[in-house]
Amino acid sequence: MIEGSLPPLEFWCELQCPDCGTALDDVRALRERYGDALTVSLRHFPLEKHKHAYAAAEAAEEAFAQGRGWPFVEAVLGRVEELDRRGPELLLEVAREIGLDAEEVELAMIDGRHTLAVDADQAEGKAIGVKGTPTYLVRGRRLDGGQSQDGLRERIVALLEGPE
Repeated sequence: MIEGSLPPLEFWCELQCPDCGTALDDVRALRERYGDALTVSLRHFPLEKHKHAYAAAEAAEEAFAQGRGWPFVEAVLGRVEELDRRGPELLLEVAREIGLDAEEVELAMIDGRHTLAVDADQAEGKAIGVKGTPTYLVRGRRLDGGQSQDGLRERIVALLEGPE
């Protein structure tokens, strides 16, 4: 465990992205290594090629609003292929399975209450050069995991523990 505070880690993610499911293993390992000293922020970057990604981002924002965001994200990323086939039906099923108010999740996808948050993440991502997912941002350095995730965890650790 590293003493003192660590810089935050931004995890730019898309919930219909198979690579993001793999990247979640790195996020879990980093959380295990650093515990509460590491703040991991999920940032949404839904890609146009995935038709359910935007709805999934809105549902995830509602899950965070209900205090179960990370369990929702992990469950959905574990079922990416199923999300591709079933869309919002799967999102609501996951919501129920992890104890969310599924009616509120469904309403959130309909009424757009989290559209601004998702759009803001996407706009910021584009502004800082995010082109795909998963992408990480640590100490202002962008690490693209969409091409290859080999060695990414080690590079993140070096940025977290290194000098500013």
